[in-house]
Amino acid sequence: MSIETTAPDQTGVLTEVSGILRVLLDEYGLDDAEITMDTKFHDDLELESIDLVGLSGQLREHYGDKINFAAFIAERGLEEIIQLTVGDLVGYIVASLRKG
Repeated sequence: MSIETTAPDQTGVLTEVSGILRVLLDEYGLDDAEITMDTKFHDDLELESIDLVGLSGQLREHYGDKINFAAFIAERGLEEIIQLTVGDLVGYIVASLRKG
């Protein structure tokens, strides 16, 4: 299911990304984890690289081909990936959707 929006905003995208993450985190019994713009995928949510692959698929399913999480990650070094926050991802999604 792809969702089309004309004016994506950070609050709406954060809500959508949080929902996607909660499904992923539910597999680990962490679906009640607090998810904010400052939440780090590695340190706070304890997601590993395989989890990011799953997240990539979920984002593509939700947003369509406009969101290429693999390319977004590939542009970063290891330390940047470790420090990646939900806010970084939300900003990328908003910018990508606005490009159309």
